[in-house]
Amino acid sequence: MFGETAGAFDTVQILVCVALTALVGVATWAKVRQAKRHDGSKKDVYLAGGGLSWIFVAGSITLTNLSTDQLVGMNGNQMLLLAWWEIAGFFGLMILAFIFVPLYYRHQCTTVTELLERRYGGRSIRTLISALFLFGNVLIYLPAALYSGGLFMQSLFGGGLPILAFSAILAIIAAAYTIFGGLRAVAVMDTYSGVGVLGLALLIVFLALAAVDFDIVTGVPAERLTMIGAADSPIPFHTLFTGMLFIQIFYWSTNQNITQRAMAAPTVREARKGVLAAAAIRILIVPPIVVLPGVVAYKLFGDVGDAAYGRLVAEILPGWLAGAFAAMVAAAVITTFSAVLNSTVALYSVDFHEQFIGEVPNHWKLGAVVSILLTVVAISLVPIYRNAESIINLLQQLNGLLSMPILSAFVAGLLFKGVEARAAIAGVIWGVLLYAAYTFTLEPAGLITMHYIDFMVVVLVTSVLAALIVNRIIFGQRATFAGWRRQPA
Repeated sequence: MFGETAGAFDTVQILVCVALTALVGVATWAKVRQAKRHDGSKKDVYLAGGGLSWIFVAGSITLTNLSTDQLVGMNGNQMLLLAWWEIAGFFGLMILAFIFVPLYYRHQCTTVTELLERRYGGRSIRTLISALFLFGNVLIYLPAALYSGGLFMQSLFGGGLPILAFSAILAIIAAAYTIFGGLRAVAVMDTYSGVGVLGLALLIVFLALAAVDFDIVTGVPAERLTMIGAADSPIPFHTLFTGMLFIQIFYWSTNQNITQRAMAAPTVREARKGVLAAAAIRILIVPPIVVLPGVVAYKLFGDVGDAAYGRLVAEILPGWLAGAFAAMVAAAVITTFSAVLNSTVALYSVDFHEQFIGEVPNHWKLGAVVSILLTVVAISLVPIYRNAESIINLLQQLNGLLSMPILSAFVAGLLFKGVEARAAIAGVIWGVLLYAAYTFTLEPAGLITMHYIDFMVVVLVTSVLAALIVNRIIFGQRATFAGWRRQPA
């Protein structure tokens, strides 16, 4: 793996890595200190005071999503097919820009769960969905980002330190952004880092193609080059028309980790510009950087799985750029971890602490304490991901436990009138239990052979139906289909 060339990482290259990482920190601090208000309110800490311009909205959305999960995990599949995740993401961002952004601003939301409370007229559904988001962030997103980042940094610098040590270093730096700068610092750092991350990632694509004379066809099996996935592939082609779109709607439009950035602009118009810019990056830049290096690695080294990206970079990247590449990897992990951490703190502070413990006079102080606790928990969970066969496929399957049940609450609340919050809760619980039964019992035992992306549609539809049935039979409420009513921008 990349660690085989770790000796090439001399003191100068390490200093370059540290210097670039520090430069981003200093530039972020210089920008953030220009803010006129730091009053400790939830809008100040979690929505950057409502002052993010479209450039920082776009940068933060892009780098929150793009981390070593994608660079390592998607390239680790070593096939073009995985580009569909990013291509489909374009449509998810369109739905966020034109449907959900106006809703969030109209209802003055800090968290996506506030929208549910207002639509259902009940606090209970907000509490449940927030708890599920917290569960997913703490047990899936935060430790997975640290594991993939720690694994890659270990491969860069050699095996002298364990993965856990590298993960801890990245986590501490990322937590510092959240603790001392809130979403404002996270978004600015995301944007500044994004220029380097995307630029160097594109350079790696070019150098990889040049290494095989721009011929990725010869010697590579057809199934690794096709965009039409077979039934036994990670993304069977028909799933693009079943569960894929719903997965993207959940991730880009109702997921606190992403939508919080879009809520932090001064106006709907500015937020929409940022989301559209992120969508352009998603469709034009991200697909090639997460699949082409993996295919080239297959041609050069064979099926090496998640080691593909690191091994390829070790082969093609000039030594003088090694330090910059290490800084890019670190930045990708730091930006993702800090963004998810900030969203997790927001969910806890706004949806739980204020509701069940009491008013928060200063969100900076509470956020610092919660950030430290969550960082410690995330670091301690890193070893769980060590035995994952494929990071990206594991994450997508685990996400199914939460994504479709949560989306069902939005569908029932936005498309129907007269649905009780408790009925929506019943639908969400049904969805979680159904997908858990599929993942851990029915599919492993061969009782259901349906692909998990297809099964997500089953979970979504039956969860909405369960909510409507419980609403009618248990609570005696008749739901009426309202359809989609365009919200004013």
